[in-house]
Amino acid sequence: MALLPILYYPDPKLYKVAKPVAVVDARIQTLVADMLFTMYEAKGIGLAATQVDVHERLIVIDTSEERDQPLVLINPELTWKSEATHLNEEGCLSVPGVYDDVMRHDAVHVTALDETGVSRTIKADGILAVCVQHEMDHLLGKVFVEYLSPLKRNRIKTKMQKLQREELR
Repeated sequence: MALLPILYYPDPKLYKVAKPVAVVDARIQTLVADMLFTMYEAKGIGLAATQVDVHERLIVIDTSEERDQPLVLINPELTWKSEATHLNEEGCLSVPGVYDDVMRHDAVHVTALDETGVSRTIKADGILAVCVQHEMDHLLGKVFVEYLSPLKRNRIKTKMQKLQREELR
């Protein structure tokens, strides 16, 4: 398994809309394994292929306490979302150290292929529902900071650009 480099906000590649995965083959299975490894190493609970500069509709998630229940969603589609919503504090591996409240649906249903190409429907609520919505946004080229006020977003952008300049030194 390879540790993949994660793109950091405001990298323009984070705004690319992902294309559907054409076929679940060995390349996709390797990518799934590498993304799970990268997510676990980064101490995240979700990672979209967009965040590792692969612009295909693929998400990996693990919200379990033991970090041993990976969920793979290939070509995910939301098929239902609850009317009820609430604010959730979110963070993102592409925006390290930044957390803020985002309004999300309390529950969602998502249909997707798993890592073997089998279609399944996941009924998610709680943190899993939040994570699914957050990661699906990445596939649409949207980063969670875009839900925040322009003032907050600009402060975060400036902070991230400064951190990236310091890392280059």
